[in-house]
Amino acid sequence: MAFEDFRALRARCEYSTIRNAEGDPRYEDGAVVPRGAWQPITEAQARALAARLGAASDVTVEIVRPPEPDRSGFELETLTAGLGDMNARYLGQALAAPGMPTTTVNRNSGRLLGLHLDNWDKLIYERTGRGRRRIALNLGPGARYLVLAQLDAQAACRGVHPADFAARHPHTGDCRAYVAAARLPVHCFRIRIDPGEGYVAPTEYLLHDGSTEGQALPSVIAFWLGRWPTGALPSLV
Repeated sequence: MAFEDFRALRARCEYSTIRNAEGDPRYEDGAVVPRGAWQPITEAQARALAARLGAASDVTVEIVRPPEPDRSGFELETLTAGLGDMNARYLGQALAAPGMPTTTVNRNSGRLLGLHLDNWDKLIYERTGRGRRRIALNLGPGARYLVLAQLDAQAACRGVHPADFAARHPHTGDCRAYVAAARLPVHCFRIRIDPGEGYVAPTEYLLHDGSTEGQALPSVIAFWLGRWPTGALPSLV
């Protein structure tokens, strides 16, 4: 994660561990979910999350303040113009009701995915860390969280398919199997995103989802997919 202020990050970031959902009809079989009982991150954890000097933007997470839409004809589709990717794609919006530990629904089954990997670029193992990143803007009215597991697509794929991981396309099922077999707890972090705030994240590389747990209001979030250098948008941390 790219940030400059440990206090600012710790003020909006908490940690827990993840598990496979069992017996919960809201979720797909084997879905990965946070255990809850969120705790403030420590300074040592914050330092461990910090992106190394020269880290590739493709795998870097940023908490940012995108330009805000207004009532003077500003269109969401053009929000990323001028950020460094002429081919960036507006993905649309998603509404989340308040009180959801995770927010993404499989439209085919109507069940929650839990923490998952996106699959827009469908990259093979060796290229998984070179995919496009997603910009998200919380349009409100409520706050929400970005939830990230400390588990990336390549690590999960290697762990589940040690003999032939290089020929595979890492996917959410690999992460579910990895968590089910893990001998040690896998941590996750939730980062508060208030209305008007957003993030840039490699959602095909990191196990992730949104959350409105503990919030009294719903929130709408807008998404874009593209390739942007680190620092293309003002950082909040």
